[in-house]
Amino acid sequence: MRAVVQRVTSAELRVKREGEWHRHAGIGQGLVVFGGLEAADGDRDIEWMGSKIANLRVFDDQAGKMNLSLLDLVAAGTEPGLLLVSNFTVAGNAQKGRRPDFFNAMKPPTASLVFDEFVRTCHRLAQGVIVVSGLFGAEMHVVVGNDGPVTIWLDSKG
Repeated sequence: MRAVVQRVTSAELRVKREGEWHRHAGIGQGLVVFGGLEAADGDRDIEWMGSKIANLRVFDDQAGKMNLSLLDLVAAGTEPGLLLVSNFTVAGNAQKGRRPDFFNAMKPPTASLVFDEFVRTCHRLAQGVIVVSGLFGAEMHVVVGNDGPVTIWLDSKG
């Protein structure tokens, strides 16, 4: 599994329904995760990614150093957010040519089930964090207040 993780001051996800954009989910301070599932991903990848995201130390401590995780923010008495967005293009390969290929991306019927499991895993591993997600397969707009900016690329296989 691959993910692009962004530290945010806030984020909102809108979904297109019947030709109109509607607010679906949003968070304040926290992380937005654009997750791409690959065909070979399994339980180990989902668990690794969920744990990595919950414990990723990308928030500033009192000295201004990136030394706190989502779980550390919860322990300090705040309610950080985690917005999970399924995004098959993160699993794309653009090494050759000018058009990315998505041969390694997990196919939609299976990917939908596995992404739901990833959301449940994040709920379990990020106790106290407000966890919300996009709508699998929907056309979405994500409005991100990138903080820093801090953007991290994660790969459960790498």
